[in-house]
Amino acid sequence: MTSNPLVLVGASGWQHPAWQGGFYPEDLPDDWLLPYYNTQFQAVHLPAAVWQAASEATWAQWLHDTQDGFYFVLEAGDAASVKPASERVLLATPAWEAGHVWWLDEAPDLRALAQRITQQAATGEPLFVFSRSGDVGLLEQANTLKQVMGY
Repeated sequence: MTSNPLVLVGASGWQHPAWQGGFYPEDLPDDWLLPYYNTQFQAVHLPAAVWQAASEATWAQWLHDTQDGFYFVLEAGDAASVKPASERVLLATPAWEAGHVWWLDEAPDLRALAQRITQQAATGEPLFVFSRSGDVGLLEQANTLKQVMGY
């Protein structure tokens, strides 16, 4: 990744039932969920079962529905799985994830996250800040923190 944002915030998936009528407007069609999600977040983490089941047409639609600076971070799957060929699709091997992912649900301490962002800035490598549960409050706090820090 070159000249991209240092801190990218998102959730594991964009289809959380609790988000209907709260995060997502009630009348938002299902096929508009990802583009709407992309107005608030810069990345999404996809479990292996989700991304491996997606067809080429589905991947083409997902990439079309999101902005150029939006990233899909894929949970490592079985060895036979091939990720889509796009610089916006990243495979999160365990080693890569250890150096590039912060799980908000496991470590919601914003001071600790700020320290990690500062450490990550020294490397120039991106940090993906994700919530497995889709806790919108935590995600908003992470977005605010990155803005306050200038990222």
